[in-house]
Amino acid sequence: MEEKAMNAGRAHIVKSYQQELDYLRALMADMGRQVEQQFDLAMRAILDGDNEAADEATAMDRDVDEMEREVESLAIRLLALRSPFGADLRETIAALKITDGLERMGDYAASIARRSRSVGEARGKISLSGLRSMGSLVQENLQRMIHAMKTQDPNEALALWHADDAVDESYTTFFRELVTYMIEEPRNIRPCTELLFIAKNLERIGDHSGNIAERIFYAATGTSLLQQKQRRPKSGWNSKKKVSEDVEAEVSEDEKPNED
Repeated sequence: MEEKAMNAGRAHIVKSYQQELDYLRALMADMGRQVEQQFDLAMRAILDGDNEAADEATAMDRDVDEMEREVESLAIRLLALRSPFGADLRETIAALKITDGLERMGDYAASIARRSRSVGEARGKISLSGLRSMGSLVQENLQRMIHAMKTQDPNEALALWHADDAVDESYTTFFRELVTYMIEEPRNIRPCTELLFIAKNLERIGDHSGNIAERIFYAATGTSLLQQKQRRPKSGWNSKKKVSEDVEAEVSEDEKPNED
């Protein structure tokens, strides 16, 4: 009878711990959706001149900061009271890193929204199609990121990591377009400079998505994509494809049963 009671108590503890982990994942996904919505508003402010969207995106930054503090508090509680190990420990540590990246992404989105009023004179004179294309790529990556955080799927994390190259290429193309505008007409220098800052913020949001992909992959597999990148510096899609093949080979090797 006593042993049965102890087992029941242990099951309750495990169930409660799993509920806390599930809640941590849900909080992170909610924070990701908040950042994605903030980003959408910021892009509307830039591309459509929507001042209300700009104000809303800027105000949402406080909510993102508050969500970061809530996730940090829960993660620290898990570390202190549950003493997780293995995959649970990796996921809890990754949550602290991921929410820091999400908070930075929210800061960049707020910065984009604030700069939207400064580029009003550029609309109609300077094509924003490149910025629109870049924004679409970043938003797709944000949606992939949210799904990967929910599923903790390493394959989805790899797909997100690969997708950052397209954002980098789009940034380079738009940068060259803006330089051309400034060379052709000096009066374009001021609005183009603002657009350069905005494009750089988009590129940084894309970089943070890639960093979060690395955290998710590590939490799920125990294998660090960052270490792989140090051996083969990022230089484009082909290099990332090679890294992913090497990582998958290592994971497969680790999962082989011990024949001893």
